[in-house]
Amino acid sequence: MIRLALSEDHTIVRWALREALSKADDIEVVGEAGTAAETLAMVQNVKPDVLLLDITLPDRSGFDVLAEMRQIETAPLVVVLTWHTEPSYAARAISAGAHGYVNKAVEPTELLNSIRAVSRGEQIIPPGVEQLLASGDGHPASALTAREQQVMEMLARGMTNREIAEHLDISIKTVDTHRGHVLKKLGLRNNSELTRFAVKHGYVSL
Repeated sequence: MIRLALSEDHTIVRWALREALSKADDIEVVGEAGTAAETLAMVQNVKPDVLLLDITLPDRSGFDVLAEMRQIETAPLVVVLTWHTEPSYAARAISAGAHGYVNKAVEPTELLNSIRAVSRGEQIIPPGVEQLLASGDGHPASALTAREQQVMEMLARGMTNREIAEHLDISIKTVDTHRGHVLKKLGLRNNSELTRFAVKHGYVSL
């Protein structure tokens, strides 16, 4: 029996997942959480075999959950279930410790098979992601272009779009476009998260 826990911020989606997955003879849903904090507490209390984890949580991201779970000896195997289809998201999740990456648009049978495969120790990696992992050694920012990385580092140092535009001799609109690409590729929501990411991974120091 696979002891499965769910981390998903939308109550109705969580309910639907529980209803669908509980019908499988070999799966028991043993816990649910709607935030990153609840997820980390649940993982330590319930000790599931597999965690179905959404990347987008209201308090912190699923990437933060993956990072913190590395410190937990009894941490479960993780299948990330998300709408994000960008290969860079999947590469970042796998690099952070996820064992599977599945799009929410898949059929229930495919999700069940992914959970079973991960519970057996297999990895579920979407097409195109292995190449990205190989080319960037799994580094989270390997999907960025050189200019995007440059803009990310300047933003992380606290420079404004206007200052970056003047420094790089490009338009403010172009800077904003690069910023948008950086946030999308890295799965970040704002400049604060971008700064934390850049510091954490050694692009800038405070």
